[in-house]
Amino acid sequence: MQNKVGSPIFRVIQRLKNIYNEFPRKFWLIVAVSFIDRIGGTMLFPFFSLYITEKFSVGMTEAGYVLGLFAFFGLIGGFIGGALTDKFGRRKIIIFGLVFSALSTLSLAFVNEFAMLIPLAIIIGLLSDVAGPAHNAMIADILDEKQRQEGFGILRVVANMSWIIGPSIGGFVANRSYLVLFISDAVISCFVAFLFYRLIAETKPEAREDEERQSLLQTFVGYGQVLKDKAFVAFLMAGMLMGMVYQQMYNSLSVYLRDVHNIAPQGYGFLLTSSAITVIIFQFYTTRVIKKRPPFLMMALGTFFYMIGFSMFGIFSNYWFFIAAVVIITIGEMVNMPTMQTLAANFAPEAMRGRYMAAFGLIWMIPATVSPTLAGIILDNYNPNFLWYIGGFLCAVAALSFVVLHGRLGKQKRFITSNDGELDEKEINDYIPAVQEA
Repeated sequence: MQNKVGSPIFRVIQRLKNIYNEFPRKFWLIVAVSFIDRIGGTMLFPFFSLYITEKFSVGMTEAGYVLGLFAFFGLIGGFIGGALTDKFGRRKIIIFGLVFSALSTLSLAFVNEFAMLIPLAIIIGLLSDVAGPAHNAMIADILDEKQRQEGFGILRVVANMSWIIGPSIGGFVANRSYLVLFISDAVISCFVAFLFYRLIAETKPEAREDEERQSLLQTFVGYGQVLKDKAFVAFLMAGMLMGMVYQQMYNSLSVYLRDVHNIAPQGYGFLLTSSAITVIIFQFYTTRVIKKRPPFLMMALGTFFYMIGFSMFGIFSNYWFFIAAVVIITIGEMVNMPTMQTLAANFAPEAMRGRYMAAFGLIWMIPATVSPTLAGIILDNYNPNFLWYIGGFLCAVAALSFVVLHGRLGKQKRFITSNDGELDEKEINDYIPAVQEA
């Protein structure tokens, strides 16, 4: 009996049990429901560029233009959703986003003319991303400052479990029927909306009396307060440089591998699966290590890994080197993603979490608006490898920007991380006004 208790398997089980008990039950409900939703998204999203170029016989430039429209109007939709989240709560907005996502996915499946994608991209972009800030705000509501970095890390592990399942199935199905992919994603979105309705209650904190009286217009005007947070804005600008390159992983890479190296969708799907496996194995340990380090320097380190990994796609042509490149990129991702989400959540006052998380979306939405089109121009008109050389250069600039931000801001406080790696509310309250004056 003693051997069983002391066995490695028992220790792993006990460790997992301890982690489970550290977090509230509502958090684990959201984790489970999000996992189901992610499976549907990972079946379809990585192959959307392939779908556009194959079905409508267009190049990556045209596909990038459509993807840019989705992202641009998604950016607007995210800002609308952030204000609505602070005004009306998280749960209603999330359920609406899931239902509309299902309807929009079906509409994309039955479009037969490329020109029709343009008005659809505008409508779908506006409404499908409305729920994004609500998801992040709900996690910030449930977890206190000391739990958020690990909580976001757990969500990443679970999300990457779906990347093991989704792209592998999606690549198999995409070779036979894109329609089945679209229908499957729509069904899963509806099912997740039902689970949210039945299992998850509202988490929005009680509003003060003056906040209750605030009109919807005044809620939108509150974005001005977000933009006055100079430290937060500087963080966003550095993140956008990095996001320009990271977007290529899920937009242009599949087309590049198909057209330049004759790699089928299954091969691209396996690359994403290798990334997911890396996250599942190492993310939680990585999160516990990096939370004891200065966040801006960790962002610089993660972006340095991006620089190496993305540059490798232009330097090498062997598939095994592509796998190595994805693993290196994933190491950077494991460092960057929980750190970024935690910083954004902790910058936000309780009553403005939805709007801060919407502004945080700029890191991804602005690059997603312009980078697919720019990447398409390079892939269709120049040496395709230039895309990855330019990406490596942009990552180097982004990494240097994070180092500079650490030099300007990190010396006043270790940003919002204390020496023992735990977030301290007093440090946050003292730090933000000091940085705004810097």
